[in-house]
Amino acid sequence: MHGHRFHGTTKARNKRDAETVERRLKESARRDVEQLRKTGNAPLTIDMAVGRYWTEKGQYRVARKQFFAALERLVLYFGKDKRLDEIDDEAITALVAYKRAQPRWGKSKLKHAQVKTLSNATINRETIQPLKSIFRRAKLMWGYYLPLEPHWKEHWLREPKERVRELHYHEQEALDRSVREDYLPWFMFLHLSGRRFKETLIRWSDVNMEAGEITTMGKGDLRVWTPITPSIRRILESCRGHHPEFVFTFVAQRSQHGRVAGQRYPITYGGALAQWNRDRARSRVKDFRLHDCRHDRATKLLRESRNLKLVQRVMNHANIATTAKYAHVMDDEVAFALERNAKSRNRPRTIPGIHNEATDFA
Repeated sequence: MHGHRFHGTTKARNKRDAETVERRLKESARRDVEQLRKTGNAPLTIDMAVGRYWTEKGQYRVARKQFFAALERLVLYFGKDKRLDEIDDEAITALVAYKRAQPRWGKSKLKHAQVKTLSNATINRETIQPLKSIFRRAKLMWGYYLPLEPHWKEHWLREPKERVRELHYHEQEALDRSVREDYLPWFMFLHLSGRRFKETLIRWSDVNMEAGEITTMGKGDLRVWTPITPSIRRILESCRGHHPEFVFTFVAQRSQHGRVAGQRYPITYGGALAQWNRDRARSRVKDFRLHDCRHDRATKLLRESRNLKLVQRVMNHANIATTAKYAHVMDDEVAFALERNAKSRNRPRTIPGIHNEATDFA
């Protein structure tokens, strides 16, 4: 076809089916040749697309290791030679069904235990969104024609509404007492800054004492800004000299995994999470996750300031609609406004030339 030769098996069991497959393959080959002639692009496989996307975009993400693992899982599922223009709604439906049956990492697999599967949020974030991003870049930036592109919105799974958990005073005291001493500066920074967990593992290069601010890249590759308040400054000063690169460190309890007992090492995501689980269990505070520290900070800040825009700035929310989920703390103001309006509505009306309604029936 136009000087190009194609060969291979149709994997059909009879001549009629083989001819049907042959016609489909010829049509696909015709499109490939036409695309190659117009754009210079050869057919794009999932392996090629993932590799190119990683080189151009993925490697610069904040959580690049997790994103790389998610991309690897996509290639493993489809197979390296799966063409992007063959991935349609049916393929994504099958992929989502497969993901919904997968157990969560680290969950119990005991015979009589109920195994928890991947959450809808995880599937959306680690499967559907990366694929959608690859398709979009392939069309807009690489010039590929993808006529069977899935309707992504139809495959997006419903996520539960994020809860807002606030610490009571006695719970806060219990947690503060239970956090291991070398992890306490990090925990206090986590709570006072309102940053997301991953955004608290800061480097000294992120800290500008003179300007009084800490800036890093966070969720969605957006800039995360935190003012250095007197309380945060004291935390930072207490960490001086512990490590040349990272602000928050821990003291190794024993010599293992290349660490020496008594020496300090940077706090890691996995290490902080494991230590938090131990500290929270020791505090006996129930139904409180590490991410709830962020909710607690936002709730208390809004109750004190009564200013949604201010809380949006502190929490580094791109959209104030995200901040609005904390607005319930101002319910007392809503009730007060309603009552004030009711009193105003119930005042006796005075109309020129007509007696006051309140005295007509006295």
